[in-house]
Amino acid sequence: MIFKLTWRFFNRYSQIPHPLIRHFSDQSTLTAEPMFSRQSYMELSEKFYESMKECASLRSIPFARKLHAQLVFMGLESSIFLQNHLLHMYSNCGLIGDAYRVFGGIEFPNVYSWNTMINGFAESGQMREAEKVFEKMPERDTVSWNSMMSGYFRNGELEATVKVFVWMVQDCCCVPDQFSFSSVMKASGALGYLKLALQLHGFAVKFNFGKETYVENSVIDLYIKCGVMDSAQKMFYRTRNPSLFCWNSMIYGYSKHGSIKKALELFARMPGCDTVSWNTMISILSQHGFGTETLNTFYEMWNRGFRPNAMTYASVLSACTSIYDLEWGAHLHARIVRIEPGLDVYVGCGLIDMYAKCGRLDSARRVFDGMTEHNAVSWTSLIRGVVLAGFQEEALVLFNQMREVPLVSDQFTLATILGVCLNQKDISVGELLHALTVKLGLDSAVPVANALVTMYARCGNIQKANHAFELMPIRDIISWTAMITAFSLAGDAEKARECFDNMPEKNVITWNSMLATYTQHGFWEEGLKVYIQMLREGVKLDWITIATSISACADLAVLVLGNQILAQAEKLGFSSNVSVANSVVTMYSRCGRIEEAQKTFNSIVVKNLVSWNAMMTGYAQNGQGRKVLEIFEKMLDVGNVPDHISYVSVLSGCSHSGLISEGQYYFHSMTKDHGISPTSEHYVCMVDLLGRAGLLEQAKNLVNQMPFKLNPAVWGALLAACRIHGDTKLAEFAGKNLLELDAERSGSYCLLAKIYSESGKLQAVTNVRKLMRDKGVQKNPGCSWIEVDNRVHVFTVDDTNHPQIKDVRTMLEDFTKRILRRR
Repeated sequence: MIFKLTWRFFNRYSQIPHPLIRHFSDQSTLTAEPMFSRQSYMELSEKFYESMKECASLRSIPFARKLHAQLVFMGLESSIFLQNHLLHMYSNCGLIGDAYRVFGGIEFPNVYSWNTMINGFAESGQMREAEKVFEKMPERDTVSWNSMMSGYFRNGELEATVKVFVWMVQDCCCVPDQFSFSSVMKASGALGYLKLALQLHGFAVKFNFGKETYVENSVIDLYIKCGVMDSAQKMFYRTRNPSLFCWNSMIYGYSKHGSIKKALELFARMPGCDTVSWNTMISILSQHGFGTETLNTFYEMWNRGFRPNAMTYASVLSACTSIYDLEWGAHLHARIVRIEPGLDVYVGCGLIDMYAKCGRLDSARRVFDGMTEHNAVSWTSLIRGVVLAGFQEEALVLFNQMREVPLVSDQFTLATILGVCLNQKDISVGELLHALTVKLGLDSAVPVANALVTMYARCGNIQKANHAFELMPIRDIISWTAMITAFSLAGDAEKARECFDNMPEKNVITWNSMLATYTQHGFWEEGLKVYIQMLREGVKLDWITIATSISACADLAVLVLGNQILAQAEKLGFSSNVSVANSVVTMYSRCGRIEEAQKTFNSIVVKNLVSWNAMMTGYAQNGQGRKVLEIFEKMLDVGNVPDHISYVSVLSGCSHSGLISEGQYYFHSMTKDHGISPTSEHYVCMVDLLGRAGLLEQAKNLVNQMPFKLNPAVWGALLAACRIHGDTKLAEFAGKNLLELDAERSGSYCLLAKIYSESGKLQAVTNVRKLMRDKGVQKNPGCSWIEVDNRVHVFTVDDTNHPQIKDVRTMLEDFTKRILRRR
């Protein structure tokens, strides 16, 4: 609205403070100053406009109110131009109530007034009020529709954003502009509506916005979010001069859809990068486990003069944590302290997580104590580190301190603290924590419910684990995988498979859980069937799949299939993975191919303790005790510290090769040199070593000296030695103790019966067999198998069902005749 103002009007306001915003900051009351006697209305309006604009950017509520008061004092409150900017100022300052009162006082609001009010309500999250204003508008322009779409999108009402665009097109009074298309494309991308995405792209081209930079950016982003990278790629390469936003979006898109290589290639081709480009690339590398590459990229970013921010530091610290590079992380910490004015809370959380996971809890605690602000994330990071270090009680103390702050525990804190419950003795603590989750109303949150399932499974209560799973209103892949693992821990492979089959969707981790369940419980053939099913369904295998499948082949001694899986590993680039290589060493060893096992062992660039143990175990199983000791000494020379499994392999090797003095030396050195207390496995090896050598009395004395409760394996080793050397008296003593501990296994009875039979005590044999009948123990038939032409042939004692049994018997008779001739 335009006012016709007389010169008398301007003379009325000849005393106006000059720099308004400064004047208002210094004056508590409105005063007249003889400074601007010749100020025109246009000049005054310009000064008020500039002042209100600056106040809006500062979001200063006191200045806003003073400006409004000055406007009223000077009689300019009826100027539609200044009223509109007053609306904008109040909206930016968060005073939406004041803005609405000003709007209500405008006698003849124009379109700008209505649009400003809609924007104000949308910015404050009051979309229902914005709708009322929009519906009352006597006349709308494109900005009105855009304001509604933008408001709906910012407030998460994505479908409403799309609907407004449709109504706008149907209204026919306003033509969509590039901002209209940008808003609706963002909403469509967030919803993943591919069909709508294609229609919007075509519509934008029809309205001649196809080559607008803003629209091109939105189309590329839209296709990426809808998961059609081919379309995004075509659009990107059709764009003459892609903006940095396009480049960054494409890099992010490639990484999101698993094409890390393409993301790296595109990043290398960028004509110019900004901080967002570097941060995107560093974040991608860190999230996908490329720790070393993340550090190299950060170093290059720094050398090119780009200043990192909190997001950069967080990603790099995460990379340091993933590769346990404490030195790099500490160096970065020093740089942050030296350069940055303060420690950002999220960077602080990254430092705590890095120090804690690298075993430096003291440093993690110092960072935590040095932070000026603590949130749930920082507490959770510290608690998680303490839990991972195995200090359960300290973790609970920290959790209680967090609650006393007071700071409300979120779902991730509760999921973390539930991790302190590792076995049956912790069940009472777990139940108390479960009660707390119910009290806080977070027991149904997915991370907490998943942690409850895992906690009860570890504590041996499968019923409560299943109950927690059944009560979950929403389950994700982790929930189902946790339940499969719970059934696996309980030894129920059938229930685990039932849970696996009921899953709505699966990922490679779920498949690996099912594969591991079968393998760990001796169902190796079923495990390999799972592997074959994964190949048929196109599941993207990882190194865990390969390592577990090769382990199953090792247990079944099926070398041909194992080699096929190894070929698949080489094709996928997993053959150099140390865990895969370790499983290959075990497979070759168990299949009697010790030379191939040694070659694979030699090819491992960075050997871990499992590598050395696998090679030693292989030589021990193949009766090459000297080689076991040779490998063991090499392991010590390169600085690897042995564990109890290493010594089991050494003592087993000595036993199979009759290395008595060496075995006794290493048995004593494990405690003396490395502080490892002998377990029952070590004692079994020593009893077997002495027994095989005929030193039965020493073996018996060693059994009597064992500092813990004897198990069937110890008596079984002594009994087997008695059979070798015909000591019936000691065999009776060992057999009696063995049957008391292991009354269900037929092997113990059979071994004792054979000893009696070989010594001519037929009545004793009859007594053992009668005892078996009385206790209902049945002898399990002997079983063996062989792989021929990619097929496994299984044979049991007195088996007549094999289709080639006649050929087998003919061949055996031929072998027997040949042996007799040579004698």
